[in-house]
Amino acid sequence: MNFSQGKLIAGVDEVGRGPLAGAVVAAAVILDVGKPIAGLTDSKKLTEKKRDALFDIIRNDALAWAIGRAEVAEIDELNILHASMLAMQRAVEQLRPQAEFALIDGNRCPVLSCPSQAIIKGDLTEPCISAASIIAKVTRDREMDLLDLQYPGYGFSKHKGYPTKVHLEALTRLGPTDIHRRSFSPVAKLLA
Repeated sequence: MNFSQGKLIAGVDEVGRGPLAGAVVAAAVILDVGKPIAGLTDSKKLTEKKRDALFDIIRNDALAWAIGRAEVAEIDELNILHASMLAMQRAVEQLRPQAEFALIDGNRCPVLSCPSQAIIKGDLTEPCISAASIIAKVTRDREMDLLDLQYPGYGFSKHKGYPTKVHLEALTRLGPTDIHRRSFSPVAKLLA
């Protein structure tokens, strides 16, 4: 798709809407047209090894990239949708140079200082969104690996906070931590 020839176009995606624990992490990436990156697609379609390799390439070769996040307390206060929008907004606003246009993965756009367009499954069709999806996923996955060391017994490095059988069993056995989202039903039920 030709959105605005010659403009600084940022791809934006977030990861971590579904988990019961941890922040929601967004990334914004402006690719350098002079340095095309091969193999960009939806981060969920790549192996961890391929994502890690692309993560380094994107950070080296992109014109700009930035991370935005919304923490657990913000998710519980705002709800996950609004927290995701806030994380995406924070990512875009941190870009240097700033984006002149933003392509957002999904069906709605956060409030931004530049024009934007939402594209459903944009991480499959727009390389800049694919790049953002890889940066966001690798960043969040690595954070969950660190949280696994901080909170042993929950298995965060395996399920990344998603409500798997293993995670739900650990939650019942060990109780919620301060990185669990209290507004999410399985956690809220345990606290009730």
